[in-house]
Amino acid sequence: MRPMLLGGAFVAALVCSSGLALAQKSGGVLKMYHRDNPPTLSIHETATNSTVIPMMSVFNNLVLYDQNVAQNSPQSIVPDLAKSWSWSADGKALTFKLQEGVKWHDGKPFTAKDVVCTFDLLTGKSEDRLRANPRKTWYSNVEKVTANGDHEATIHLQRPQPSLPSLLASGYSPIYPCHVPAAQMRTRPVGTGPFKFVEFKQNEGIKIARNPDYWKKGKPYLDGIEFTIVPNRGTAVLSFISGRFDITFPWEVTIPLLKDIKNQLPNAQCQITSMNNSTNLILNRDAPPFDNPDLRRALVLALDRKAFIDILNQGDALQGGTMQPLKDGVWGMPEEMLNSVPGYGGNVDKNREEARALMKKAGYGPDKPLKLKIATRGISLYKDPAVILASQLKDIWIDADVEIIETTQWFPRVTRKDYSVGLNTTGNGVDDPDQNYFENFSCKSERNYPGYCNPEIDKLMEKQSAMSDMAERKKVVWEIDRKLLEDNARPIIMWNRAAICMQPHVKGYVANVNSVYNGFRFEDIWLDK
Repeated sequence: MRPMLLGGAFVAALVCSSGLALAQKSGGVLKMYHRDNPPTLSIHETATNSTVIPMMSVFNNLVLYDQNVAQNSPQSIVPDLAKSWSWSADGKALTFKLQEGVKWHDGKPFTAKDVVCTFDLLTGKSEDRLRANPRKTWYSNVEKVTANGDHEATIHLQRPQPSLPSLLASGYSPIYPCHVPAAQMRTRPVGTGPFKFVEFKQNEGIKIARNPDYWKKGKPYLDGIEFTIVPNRGTAVLSFISGRFDITFPWEVTIPLLKDIKNQLPNAQCQITSMNNSTNLILNRDAPPFDNPDLRRALVLALDRKAFIDILNQGDALQGGTMQPLKDGVWGMPEEMLNSVPGYGGNVDKNREEARALMKKAGYGPDKPLKLKIATRGISLYKDPAVILASQLKDIWIDADVEIIETTQWFPRVTRKDYSVGLNTTGNGVDDPDQNYFENFSCKSERNYPGYCNPEIDKLMEKQSAMSDMAERKKVVWEIDRKLLEDNARPIIMWNRAAICMQPHVKGYVANVNSVYNGFRFEDIWLDK
């Protein structure tokens, strides 16, 4: 399903896509509510857009997805800190010509050495260390990064990897300064971007201000952005309707809440999109009870995915495998292939009958239910489906309580496997198998929370990564996808769709349809008031 545009958002998207220019106005502070307290301000050490959304505009990348194009693709990658880039003949070296005259927010010059330092951090080669490194697997193919003078850097690969620019264009891929310790970036980040960090008050909000020395002349248009933390979704939406906020936190407006906004604020510009974000299960495969493959299979067979979609999204969400479904996504498997995977197609009642047989085999029944806790993060995108999951599991004799975990503790908890079953969401930083598969399913990734490990799948991941023929690469990707679903590596419940709403005076923001991490540079946004 293609993104649906409501009201003035259609005009804004049309203007952006046609290349027409509006008379942008400078000045004003954009006010956005924020859904929760970010666990850190260091993008390289986090796995949530709670950090990326307020911090992406503090930084620059080597390259970037065009902020005025809704669907991220290799064709929408544009220069950022790199003026141009070129591949070596063997496809194993990518060289960047860098912008000149760029300064860090503290006045020090940006050079190719900063590119080298960033990748040394990400690949674990520097003396300085990241506390967490969720995207280390993105760059596991990087052999080294070298500088040729101040304005040229080359990434050397162990094998060809055509998708590398796609990874570098994500909001998850900023360049960090050599001269600022990684520890400081967690609380007082220094970038080269259009906005400077001002302050972060725990559980209150984040402020960033216009960088007057930004190297892209004339930008940004805003004087600053204020993010106010409002954990309760209903309260936040009411505050938006009342005019307290200019824009909602991206994709926090559910389909039911969207109707409330349109009824009370008919001039609001609202856009419903998919976002390359799946609701899924993470199962601790190394501890009882889900070290038993029969119980993992029973849990997946118990799921009524259509009920999740109908209750949470009034039918406006998608079923799919481990890659975002086709149309908005590029790599999703065909529907008929998905429906042939056990638990993903067929009759729900029949699936649950098979699930109860597996539960009975494991010693459970109506008089002896399996008692457990469903761990989930303390935001609505997680909590709401967790309640539905607990209800559905009763049909196969699982008596589950929902355990709410605050955001700052959620990622440490699941990383150390301090859970039995978790209701999780996974937002993919890039719509490309190299990002999703290496980060979430490879044997060596710290983001592979369930600890699923299949060396044969890892080999297939490397095989598809080196392929330049997209049609042939898709065949291998679908083979991987099917096997991951059959192995219950990270069972998929649904692919989410939700809305972003803006007051009519907010101009220049284009919502991505296949990432929740890449569209927040904010340098093109302006206020028409």
